[in-house]
Amino acid sequence: MQKTSDLFVRCLEAHGVEYVFGVPGEENLDLVESLRTSSIQLIVTRNEQTAVFMAATYGRLTGITGVALATLGPGATNMMTGVAYAQLWGMPVLVITGQKPIKQSKQGKFQVIDVVGMMKPVTKYASVIVDGARVPSLLSHAFVTAESEKPGAVHLELPEDIAGEMVDDHFAPIEFEKIRRPVPGHKAIASIISKLESAKHPMILVWAGANRKRITNYLTKFIEKHNIPFFTSQMGKGVIDERLTQYIGTAALTSGDHLHEAIQQADLILAIGHDTIEKPTNIIEAGKTEIVHISFVEAEFDELYKPILQVIWDIGNTLRQLYESDIDWSSWQFDTIYLSAKKAKETLHRHAKSHYDHEVMMPGRLIYEVREVLDDQDIVALDNGLYKVWFARNYPCYKPNTLLLDNALATMGAGYSSAMMAKILHPDQHVVAVVWDGWLVMNLWDIQTAVSLGHDLTIIVLNDSAYGMIKRKQINHDYTDFGLDLDNPDFVALANSFGAKGYRISDPNDFKSEFAKIINESWVKIVEVPFAYPTKIE
Repeated sequence: MQKTSDLFVRCLEAHGVEYVFGVPGEENLDLVESLRTSSIQLIVTRNEQTAVFMAATYGRLTGITGVALATLGPGATNMMTGVAYAQLWGMPVLVITGQKPIKQSKQGKFQVIDVVGMMKPVTKYASVIVDGARVPSLLSHAFVTAESEKPGAVHLELPEDIAGEMVDDHFAPIEFEKIRRPVPGHKAIASIISKLESAKHPMILVWAGANRKRITNYLTKFIEKHNIPFFTSQMGKGVIDERLTQYIGTAALTSGDHLHEAIQQADLILAIGHDTIEKPTNIIEAGKTEIVHISFVEAEFDELYKPILQVIWDIGNTLRQLYESDIDWSSWQFDTIYLSAKKAKETLHRHAKSHYDHEVMMPGRLIYEVREVLDDQDIVALDNGLYKVWFARNYPCYKPNTLLLDNALATMGAGYSSAMMAKILHPDQHVVAVVWDGWLVMNLWDIQTAVSLGHDLTIIVLNDSAYGMIKRKQINHDYTDFGLDLDNPDFVALANSFGAKGYRISDPNDFKSEFAKIINESWVKIVEVPFAYPTKIE
């Protein structure tokens, strides 16, 4: 005989789980004990939200389901923001919650809510385990569901009495193979080629769904072979090296972006990995631009996105076949597109350089100097805030997943948690989290998690003593300045109180040299930077 929690952990191991992130509670102590003697590392966070953010980022960066753990009631409710973050973004994650005994309980409904019912609207699958014998099949189903298209969140509830009950030894992990996605047929490729050959100004748009392994190689080859211009959404950044001459920019605004003049010259756009979870950019003029949807999943139609052709197969294989095909591109003309893109880049550069004329750090200067200090493979993780738009447009990415941002749920707290996970997976690379003061005060407890892990991690805190993004909108709408100012702690003293290193760089002229020294110190570093936004997005 074997304990159900032991079987559960054996199944996790069989599915390749390396880490479980979470906050233990009374109702999952059997599972915690089983983890203690396993090959899986339990990383205890200070909040369940952080645990799911980290597990989701593991799923994003590896393609393998991340796992987060919490107890019942408030532990489970604390997970919900992280679960919604993973579900919208398309990151495979399994959240496991405990529950009071379901066969016989002496505590009535103390802390008991319908956790499975709560999870169902924001997951792909949610279920309670009522029999230890069902653990192998339920876990296998959960992992397959989390990783199948479109990836997302799944949930299993393991009640306390089920976790501790004994089941027969013949119940064991189910053997499985990774899902192999189908290759597009010749007719599908021929249809794309036909559209390309009849176009004069084709263009490629890289969306969030293209931010996967095995896509970068052939997409890059296809772009270089045909000199075809490409641009990205915020979450498509990094898929392609943005030093390529064909990169025309990142469309970070719904309308009125400098790049839109170049985009609207296209008569055909290959939309790679389009996903409606991202805030859209105005990519079409009615009746002028045709769109070909190339993705793992079918398109969702709306006012801005109406593809005339869809190829729903493995994106990497689709791009490989396009690259290897003979395409007559003699009628393609890109001169005016590249000229418009050049003007847009010059405008962005001019506005960013104007940020050097201020006594306080501004976003344009911050981004340029962070980019100048970091190496190609170093990672920047952003929290949510208006500065994210400047990073998306002004921070060039050279390697995949070197700028981690959330333009789906756009939640606070995800940036720093993503940075911790990125550091675990890439210990030899510099990882920098850029957060704003409102977030750090709201979620500061997990500074201790990074310290306990002994991370070499740099956190830049942009201190404008306000909910700056919302305050800017308040001003632009001519509303009275009200309710959005913050009284902040001494961030240097706060860092030191957690056992981290605290710094304050008040003079923008000192930032680049000081930042270059700080990132090479081996510990958790919190760097406060007094910060201000321009009055409008430039």
